[in-house]
Amino acid sequence: MSEGKREHPRLILHNFLSPEECKELEFIHKSCSTVGYRPNVFSTTLSHLIATNSPQLIIPFVSIRDRFKEKMEETFGCEYELFIEFTGLISWCRGASIGWHSDDNRPYLKQRDYAAVCYLNSYGKEFKGGLFRFQSGEPATVAPSAGDVIMYTADDRNIHSVDEVTDGERLTLALWFSRDSSHDEDSKLVSRLSQFLSHQLSSKSHELCLPLPASSNMYWFCSNQNTGFDICVARLHLLGFNIYSLQDKDDSPDTSEQLMGPLQIAKGEELFTPEFTNILHALQVVQFYHWKASELKTSNVNDDAVKEVKAISQRHLETIKALKLVFLPDEDLVTTIFGYSCSSEDRKDSLDLTEISPAITSWEEYTGKLLKELLSSLPQWKTYQTIYKVESS
Repeated sequence: MSEGKREHPRLILHNFLSPEECKELEFIHKSCSTVGYRPNVFSTTLSHLIATNSPQLIIPFVSIRDRFKEKMEETFGCEYELFIEFTGLISWCRGASIGWHSDDNRPYLKQRDYAAVCYLNSYGKEFKGGLFRFQSGEPATVAPSAGDVIMYTADDRNIHSVDEVTDGERLTLALWFSRDSSHDEDSKLVSRLSQFLSHQLSSKSHELCLPLPASSNMYWFCSNQNTGFDICVARLHLLGFNIYSLQDKDDSPDTSEQLMGPLQIAKGEELFTPEFTNILHALQVVQFYHWKASELKTSNVNDDAVKEVKAISQRHLETIKALKLVFLPDEDLVTTIFGYSCSSEDRKDSLDLTEISPAITSWEEYTGKLLKELLSSLPQWKTYQTIYKVESS
């Protein structure tokens, strides 16, 4: 490294992730995210994926994490020394920012030696503001495109800040690395996966993992004005869909329970009659449909799929409206927070209820394939207490 690089060890790489890898991680985040650790920030951790019955969604991270670790060790000359302390998807929405800091600036963060931030969408296209700035050294400012990564030491040689996001959703994959093996997240994740999958196998329900929401407060976004919305309902709303709960209100004293049980989705004056297990199930399918829309639209929609869509009744409309008052009381706030996510680029008007059936089938195939890979990889992960890409025999 040059003298300047030794003073402020960092590396900027363009197109480190492919557009398709970025889109897949975006799908996972927008299907599973919860309220984050800072105002107007949303996050998806690997442990949260396990906790919400979606452990198979860890698989797309595996080879990506391997590449990050190899590049980090190569760049900073610490081959075979690093452990991944944290992996997560983090999005910053309008109003989110953070001042000057190093990533090890708290006593409970001193184990962090290196950091990597990879952008999954592009500055000026999907979000405005949110520029990453280093206090000293070059480059001073990073205006990223999807797939770009910043790698740097987590100490005070790389003090940095993030400008306030002024529009859209700034989506990143963040990883921290440590030389201290006691902070290796892999051993903890393998333990949780083992517990989860042994339960699934004993219940013989492992053929298809249906997501199970966490507690409702993890999905409730609250603004400074004490108004808010449910993140899952809001993300469905952004793509033009409403929810119709099939729960008997008399049997459910807690309103939030309306999202935990069976429900249907609606769009405009139409209702999709097949049931979803809960709000996360519906959200994963719709976000998968959004991600794969161009591919799914090339497949023919059969007569059965058309029959699954019917005109909505007045009773349905009243229930949908009542649920909106609870879970989406301020639609303008959703637009304010997510910004660009409400644009026509998100295909809000082009997503058709008649195409949800093929999307469900494709989502199930995708989920089943990932779960099969997870099941085949876990024995070796348990042996080595490390999550890594296991080549199929």
